Amino acid sequence: MKFTLSSTKLLQQMQALARVIASKNSLNILECVLFNLEGNQLILTASDGETTMRTQIEVEQAEGQGKIAFQAKMLLDTLKEFPELPLTFDINDQTFGLNIQSSNGTYNLVGINGAEYPEMVQELENARSFNFAAEALLNALNKTVFCTADDELRPVMNGVFFDIATDKITLVATDAHRLVRYINTTISLPEPASFILPKKPANLLRSILGKEQEDVKINFTDKNVRFEFGQTIVICRQIEGRFPNYNAVIPQNNRNKVTVDRQTILTTVRRVSVFANPGTGLIKLELGDNKINISAQDIDFSTSADETIECSYEGEPMSIGFKAPFLMEILATLQSDNVIFEIENPNRAGLILPFDNEANEDLVMLLMPMLLND
Repeated sequence: MKFTLSSTKLLQQMQALARVIASKNSLNILECVLFNLEGNQLILTASDGETTMRTQIEVEQAEGQGKIAFQAKMLLDTLKEFPELPLTFDINDQTFGLNIQSSNGTYNLVGINGAEYPEMVQELENARSFNFAAEALLNALNKTVFCTADDELRPVMNGVFFDIATDKITLVATDAHRLVRYINTTISLPEPASFILPKKPANLLRSILGKEQEDVKINFTDKNVRFEFGQTIVICRQIEGRFPNYNAVIPQNNRNKVTVDRQTILTTVRRVSVFANPGTGLIKLELGDNKINISAQDIDFSTSADETIECSYEGEPMSIGFKAPFLMEILATLQSDNVIFEIENPNRAGLILPFDNEANEDLVMLLMPMLLND
């Protein structure tokens, strides 16, 4: 078979597909991308056995049809060095040899029989489905995925929990130190349902949804989830298990409330955290008199820093400790100009909220405190 296509278009698709391929695979062929030529459509598939992505590109001067798999890394490394130009792929159906022809030269490599590539699940039987605007889904994943865990003992925390009700959808992620709850009121199902999306496909969707304008169709069963948008399909296996009762750990009616400029406190924490103990990352926030004093010290190296910023504070004077990297990541993820801290006492989790939620959204971020020596 033979076809011609743009080097840039193929590179863009290969870069997305390469994110699916694992560094270690149970099958050697899973290190490859499957090429399937049907008419003038080139269908590309990559999988790690748990997550599979399929996309397609329109090609020119297509001759023949068939399936063949090529080593993803070698092909991707080659495509990266091409400028925008047409490439002709000439594939021997008997030997599985590939000859890539450009305006200046030729490149040869050998593929694998595409019939050996694992079949992708095309449709999910008895699946429930809903549509999620691509921009809204991307926004939801950006605000939750960073909070997922890497915990072999509690795998349910290694993904994003989709909790779909009759009037809203809630996405939740937690690593036991932080928790994010994102609610969107534009999505609903006739009957409540839920699933846990693993971190890897969640990050894959984040990397490819940025250019999408239409809705993402999401189908799910008890074991698998299927995302379909544009010319792309992503199917993955869910994380099995029961997600923790997230609402039970979110403290209510907190008496102490801080409103502060997000960028100001973020840059201050970044500066002060340089002087924190690298093992703990502990920083101290002293609240009172419409000011926050942010300080850190490393006794081992006799370094310390403190800085005071203005805020609006309602409550009793108090001090609370947080892990600086966690606090910085939360503040960097929030997008509002001002943020609100709600804290009951130094021993309970603090809530960090955007001052203004976006339309049809409600976002809550929770951060556990650290013990202060004093």
